[in-house]
Amino acid sequence: MPIKIIESRNAKTKNLYLRGSYLGVSVDQSCRTNRRSVARALRKRLEESIERGEYPPRETKADAGEQPTFLSAALKYLESGRRRRYVAKLIKHFGEKPLSEIDQAAVDAAAVALHPNAGPGTRNAAVFTPLSAIIRHAGRKDFKLARPKGAKGRVVTDWLVPADAFGIISGAETFDRELALLLTFLLYTGVRLGAALNVQREDVRLEDCAAWVRHQKGQPATDVRLREDLRDALAAHLDSHSERRVFRFHQGGHLKHQLVRAKLAYLKMPCPVRRPKGWRAPTYRLAWANFHTFRHTWATWMRKAGLDVQGLVATGNWRDVRSASRYAHAVAREEWGAVDRLPSLGKIRGLKV
Repeated sequence: MPIKIIESRNAKTKNLYLRGSYLGVSVDQSCRTNRRSVARALRKRLEESIERGEYPPRETKADAGEQPTFLSAALKYLESGRRRRYVAKLIKHFGEKPLSEIDQAAVDAAAVALHPNAGPGTRNAAVFTPLSAIIRHAGRKDFKLARPKGAKGRVVTDWLVPADAFGIISGAETFDRELALLLTFLLYTGVRLGAALNVQREDVRLEDCAAWVRHQKGQPATDVRLREDLRDALAAHLDSHSERRVFRFHQGGHLKHQLVRAKLAYLKMPCPVRRPKGWRAPTYRLAWANFHTFRHTWATWMRKAGLDVQGLVATGNWRDVRSASRYAHAVAREEWGAVDRLPSLGKIRGLKV
């Protein structure tokens, strides 16, 4: 009977188990995880160990001086309830490599091997960050990695002028009022799209002109203030349906296409109701604008309205001053007033202004 991945018979655990036999060797062990992708990687490595005659393994004890492996460290990391994303690929790459042999060169090589066509930001998020977390969780608190150059990604601060922002919302209004309200909510609160889509009916306090927004990319939940016109629009929208979620959209390709449709409607350009297979949007002026652009627009408009960088952090939409400082460009410094005292072009001989 081949080795199979099966559910636990014990209702108190969700861990998967490997049971069966391979080349005459019986196997019955816990995967220490409920992720099938991780379990499949473990099964493959177990079969390879049996083929090499390395399984059943020698009994290992901590006092015997045996070094912990990346596999054991990763499993303990997953068992503690930490974030699981990207871990399966790292287990497949490093396997039972001793932690002491994982250094900067090994991590750099793994980033290139696992993500050959990705940029430094993706490699940092998918390899450097989870691997560092796993090794530090295993007890190597002094483990440090030099992140790839450009690991924080490209700083984007593109924002919309009022005519374009309101124009896109008006374009959405022509075919989907709920989409127009979602864009208005993003524009006047500055929250991320995922956080907006996660707002529940009970999170909106119309009488206080406020809403409770949760789970913003690792940030704590926070209150946002609603303008009165936005509050009134939300009240009418909540009366129109009885579902728990305020906005009934789901992130994905269809919602992205709806935004493209709203932009093209504003620019008076044709766009299909649903994105046909192989269809590409034509070249148009606002192709760079996405849902996150409304967050940048809110921050830029707030800066122009008089809020400083510390004020942006105080709203709860940004974690620290360093994150919010990208919007320092939005307001010209007082020193720019000196430009009016520069020599006039009229002083140049023979030039009339």
